[in-house]
Amino acid sequence: MTHLTDIITLPHGRPGTTRRLTIHRFGTGDGPKAYIQAGLHAGELPGLVVARHLLDHLTRLDAQGRVKGQVVLVPMANPIGLDQVLLGGHVGRFDLASGVNFNRAFADLADSVSAALRPGDLKADADANGRLIQRALATAAAALQPRTEADALRKLLLSHAVDADIVLDLHCDSEAVMHLYTTPACWPLGVADLAARLEAKAVFLADQSGGQPFDEVCSTPWDRLRARHGGPDTPIPVGCSAVTVELRGEADVDEGLAAADAAALIDHLAWRGIIDGPAPAVPDLYDLATPLAGVDRVRAPVGGVALYHVPLGASVRAGDHVATILDPATGDRHPCHARSDGLVWSRTQCRYAGPNDILLCIAGREVLVTSGPLLTA
Repeated sequence: MTHLTDIITLPHGRPGTTRRLTIHRFGTGDGPKAYIQAGLHAGELPGLVVARHLLDHLTRLDAQGRVKGQVVLVPMANPIGLDQVLLGGHVGRFDLASGVNFNRAFADLADSVSAALRPGDLKADADANGRLIQRALATAAAALQPRTEADALRKLLLSHAVDADIVLDLHCDSEAVMHLYTTPACWPLGVADLAARLEAKAVFLADQSGGQPFDEVCSTPWDRLRARHGGPDTPIPVGCSAVTVELRGEADVDEGLAAADAAALIDHLAWRGIIDGPAPAVPDLYDLATPLAGVDRVRAPVGGVALYHVPLGASVRAGDHVATILDPATGDRHPCHARSDGLVWSRTQCRYAGPNDILLCIAGREVLVTSGPLLTA
């Protein structure tokens, strides 16, 4: 049995206050490493329940000696956000001290690792090069010098994840079906299996979505290092398969759903060789992925009450009347139409919309956004 628990006090807090991060480690460290966290957006509670089920699974599997590699689990990844309650409402997405989204502004380590690589460090062995880069990423993360409590939290999370082969960041949307975010390089090598096991209804691909979210700073340095230093004699693998897993919507806090999702994640870890056990076969979902730049974000033309005309999971066509904004003062109704064919995968819980607020999102296949960030605030 190798289950170890670290409880780390966040530095740079205000005098007289203490916030702690709990990290669970399973396995001997020999073999591939998976890093899983929940609650980086602290108000997104489905992931906390899934993480609790994962902790129970991993404790049992570890006691049986079935964790072949290493699993690092951070079940409550944001003690700062968990403590932010304003006028009776939980504010877990943004740091109230700075206004910055907790899932943005993570350090991009590609340049540091690139500068640290010396001529001759990389060989003809892709696996050896991968291990070398993992060590270099860990060294670069350890050298970060945060000045705020939120940045100290970012450093801690990144330091435990950046040398992992698999990174799973558990989130949820406002109202949504199960969906995933990852990069084109990661998708075919393992994320397609994960999507099938979770019965995802949509997967969004982007090389860079903007804002430096957690999953991308773990995976995209490998792409840039491959472009700069890789070649026939110095192959660099897709060293980190990083995924943001969106566990439906904020209200989908359900024991049965969480148990099924956790079981699917354990099966995925078994399929990836980290857990010793059978992994049931799953269907091929390679056609599920669409470009993140193709998402049709249907917006309110004016302020008012949002009335939806299509349910989550519905397939719509460009031009379909998908929502209406009702002005309750005048009775005026303003129709909102889809720009793309695709699946309605997300809707906003708040039915009181301001002008240009996002109402619902459609997974389109044609690129709609050609510049700027691809993620919402």
